[in-house]
Amino acid sequence: MQDNKDIKGRLIVFEGLDGAGKSTQNFLLKRFLESQKIKVFLSEWNSSPMVKSATRRGKKKRLLTPTTFSLVHSADFTTRYVREIYPLLQAGFVVICDRYAYTAFARDVVRGCDREWVRNLYSFAIKPHISFYCRVPLETAVRRILSGRAKLKYFEAGMDMGLSDDIEESFGLFQERVFQEYERIAGENDFEIIDASLPINEQQEMARKIVKEKIDLPSFHQRSKR
Repeated sequence: MQDNKDIKGRLIVFEGLDGAGKSTQNFLLKRFLESQKIKVFLSEWNSSPMVKSATRRGKKKRLLTPTTFSLVHSADFTTRYVREIYPLLQAGFVVICDRYAYTAFARDVVRGCDREWVRNLYSFAIKPHISFYCRVPLETAVRRILSGRAKLKYFEAGMDMGLSDDIEESFGLFQERVFQEYERIAGENDFEIIDASLPINEQQEMARKIVKEKIDLPSFHQRSKR
């Protein structure tokens, strides 16, 4: 990833397993920063209108191989990065990402893509100023998803990997491998670990404390007044 020293804004990302509570935490952090009169933007994984419809069709017809899956998500990320993330960072915004390139580093590798190949796909992106890893026990994350979903989706459960004919078992096995890869990534990067098994408010307090320590929020408040 690229150096972030010349970026006016600040990039904060949340990573972790499905069911770790990432979306809740980044939403709460966004509301907190907005309450401080700071310009903030939230970008979500796989949300580019240009790519989302193609991804949906590919998933529905089960046409995505591990490589095409990786390339489609890279196209989505690239579109959002070029049109939203980077321009807003240059304009002095705090940009929060509900998953960043590290999601691809974990999931694409688990699906069989080469680690260096995947990293090269995202080599143009800047390194986040703060990377939160919402770490939760595998059993807890799986239980949260299974209890909150009426039905698991084919690719979500890793059924394309042939791990099991039972979709819930496949999901658990897939998530276990993703968890292991995240642990590897966390050890290689300057991730801020949040214990995602704690109450939501305690997690948010921890996230806000780290943000206040690493980002001069008053200076961004002043920028937002100009």
